[in-house]
Amino acid sequence: MFTNSQLETARSLRHHFHQHPELKFEETQTAKVVAERLRELGYQVTEGIAETGVLAELDTGRPGPVIAFRADMDALPIDEANTFSHCSTKRGLMHACGHDGHTATLLLAAEAIMEQRGTLSGHLKLIFQPAEEGGNGAARMIEEGVLENPKVSAIFGYHNRPNFPAGQVFVKPGPAMGGNDTFRVTVEGKTGHAAMPHLAVDAIYVGTSIIQQLQGLVARHKSPLEAGVITIAAFHAGDAANIIPGEAEILINIRSDRTSSRDALAGQLEQVISGVCSAHGASYRMAHELEIPPLLNDAEWSDKVFEIARHHQVSVDIKKLDYMPTMGAEDFAFYLREIPGCFFFVGNGDSAYLHNEHYDFNDDILPVAGGVFLSLAKDLLARD
Repeated sequence: MFTNSQLETARSLRHHFHQHPELKFEETQTAKVVAERLRELGYQVTEGIAETGVLAELDTGRPGPVIAFRADMDALPIDEANTFSHCSTKRGLMHACGHDGHTATLLLAAEAIMEQRGTLSGHLKLIFQPAEEGGNGAARMIEEGVLENPKVSAIFGYHNRPNFPAGQVFVKPGPAMGGNDTFRVTVEGKTGHAAMPHLAVDAIYVGTSIIQQLQGLVARHKSPLEAGVITIAAFHAGDAANIIPGEAEILINIRSDRTSSRDALAGQLEQVISGVCSAHGASYRMAHELEIPPLLNDAEWSDKVFEIARHHQVSVDIKKLDYMPTMGAEDFAFYLREIPGCFFFVGNGDSAYLHNEHYDFNDDILPVAGGVFLSLAKDLLARD
């Protein structure tokens, strides 16, 4: 499906990206390399979308569908602990989630697709997106029009998954990844002397009461047939033994598998906080710091990805899952909220897990993941 030269170029680019990681909305050099490579291949390229995003387009000049493929480019603020030759050259930064591999994968597919452009019809958009890691770069790309002019009818992307067999392709119709809502709540009570609690409004007591009540949303408001979890990620209050603090800060993270579970958890959060604070004479401030919807794959397009991958034999191991492989969030969900499509997965093998200082993308899966994109283009944009 790919030549040795194409694979070697993809590996070289992957190693380059890994050596030069850039954080969300700072992917200037990564975007520059991506844009230059795409222009070399003959794509029409637009840079600077959502600050550092890149859009490459192939208009075949023949009528047909408009489809899009997406890769993410940003790295993480993690100090790499690996010792191989392509380690990060930037202290405190590394590609610990495989976005270097995702970007190299789509560049690999882009080369092979361009070579077969004479057999294609319709329009292809390749989206190289910044800030997947906590920056909602997908939402920014959508706001700046990557799905319009011409309007995209279906979109596809993927993520590598450690601890699944290397090269295994798997698809999950419907809920495939969790939504992520992060809230910062400040409880405002009244400072007082530790010996006279009746003259104070204890922010620690109110805050811990909120924490206990929140778990009731999981146990008694969310359907037991749906998935979701509330995590208290931080609690800060007080600094002296003889003072009842008048303020406490709580960092709350909520994961959900679909709109109904999200409504039962994130949607009811403020009602619980308000009720507890009111009962104890406290007030509160609440900031919604991050919102990523659950990732919901279109069932029909998921079936098509499965069948196309199997037809083209991109892997000896292709599966359709009936369970969510992860509750981790992915801002590809914003694209799927606008248009149908499928976010598939490729096993990364027995490696350190994502967001770990020992993680590395498995170069051996480049032809498998790239093969799915190439196969989708060949089938969905096939010339009559």
